[in-house]
Amino acid sequence: MRVSLNESIPNNINLGENRKLQKALMAWQPNFKEWWNEMGPSDFKEDQIYLRTAISVESGGWANFKYVKMPDYRFGIFLAPKLPDRTIACGDDSGKKSWDLVPGEWRKELRRIIVTQADTEPASVEQQRMLGHTAPSLYDMRNLFQVNVEEGRHLWAMVYLLHKHFGRDGREEADELLQRRSGNVDSPRILETFNKPMQDWVDFFCFTMFTDRDGKYQLGALAESAFEPLARSTRFMLTEEAHHLFVGETGVDRIIRRTCELMREAPDGDVAKLGGIPLDLMQRYINEWASSSFDLFGGEDSSNAATFFSRSLKGRWNEQRDKKITDHVGLENHYDLAVLEQGRMTNREVPLRRAMNALLLDNYHQDVVRGSKNWNKSLEEAGISQRMTIPSLRFNRSQGVYANQFFNPAGEPITEAEFEANRDNWFPSAADRAYVKSIMTPVLEAGKVANWIAPPKRGINGNNLDFEYVRFDSDPYVRA
Repeated sequence: MRVSLNESIPNNINLGENRKLQKALMAWQPNFKEWWNEMGPSDFKEDQIYLRTAISVESGGWANFKYVKMPDYRFGIFLAPKLPDRTIACGDDSGKKSWDLVPGEWRKELRRIIVTQADTEPASVEQQRMLGHTAPSLYDMRNLFQVNVEEGRHLWAMVYLLHKHFGRDGREEADELLQRRSGNVDSPRILETFNKPMQDWVDFFCFTMFTDRDGKYQLGALAESAFEPLARSTRFMLTEEAHHLFVGETGVDRIIRRTCELMREAPDGDVAKLGGIPLDLMQRYINEWASSSFDLFGGEDSSNAATFFSRSLKGRWNEQRDKKITDHVGLENHYDLAVLEQGRMTNREVPLRRAMNALLLDNYHQDVVRGSKNWNKSLEEAGISQRMTIPSLRFNRSQGVYANQFFNPAGEPITEAEFEANRDNWFPSAADRAYVKSIMTPVLEAGKVANWIAPPKRGINGNNLDFEYVRFDSDPYVRA
């Protein structure tokens, strides 16, 4: 596919041949830049960051690395190559030819799906905008900024779809994406998890482990859409998203490995005396971000999910590639859902189409449990008996069948009083937050890393930790 990197809006969609669309997107571009300058990473606009930039959508050599000022980053529009003879993956029209245009009868639903996904991209940038000031290393600062610019590019991918395929409604939605603000009382982001404050780097690593991983599965479901432009956009977004998940999973692991080291050094094993992060505190952060991210999948028994699947707007994870999925219509089977009724757990049979959110959440849960096994391997290798756990899908839910019910992290029913009595045991307390804030001092020299986290096992693009991942325009500690 021909990639135009030197245009005002880098793209591989032949944007220059569609003057009307090009004009509309160029009118939106200054608003995006204004939003980035106001709500993007704080105080690092003049620094040179070692970033990867998409230059292709092919599987090999799709990106290159170079020093870039973030405001100069080449945000662009890239669609994955069109798959020859691609047919609809699922739903009533399974096996028929996929769509290049939005069917009129599903215009509202598709727009809603795209806007909801799009809204998460700027939201996460806003949540993370102050973290550069307390970066534990240049390696971590660089990874933070890589995540930020790619979320900005993912916003462009969704805005392109809104502008091209949804007319005035789409343009208005694109404008509103830059007007909402994470955590704003009057104009918050659509999904509540994206309004949560991100106060420290433990939040950041948990966010990229858990919340960005929800993005992986949502994008994967949209990659099965019968709407070809959406499927191609999200397939390429998944390529970039993989690094975000790596940052989160390895970030938590580095905290755990450093804690294990400090436990051996501390006279009584109390790593807080040495400026480390205790394992039980790490567990409380995991509980908070994992349970909040579960809610992003929506209701386990959902009429909207049934509509999106039956009309081929969304599919299951690996709908076409998973050999275990043989029924792509979803009318014959059901999903066994455990529910709480009259104080005891019982089973409810949910028609398969209505359970598409639950199925996607199950895939996600298996993935995060896999990640926790890697953390526990680090604990085992260090000779530490404690293990990190992923809470039950029933725990601390605000959406779905378990909303406003009370379970412990193991998924066992409890009373509201028991839940509240254990709140500080299961979630970061005000004292926990104050302690973590106190150790979030920046370390901004090449080759050095903060005391509370272990160095990475490998660097970026073949470089090591000593590499100068950020070249500062002025003294960064003055800004910090």
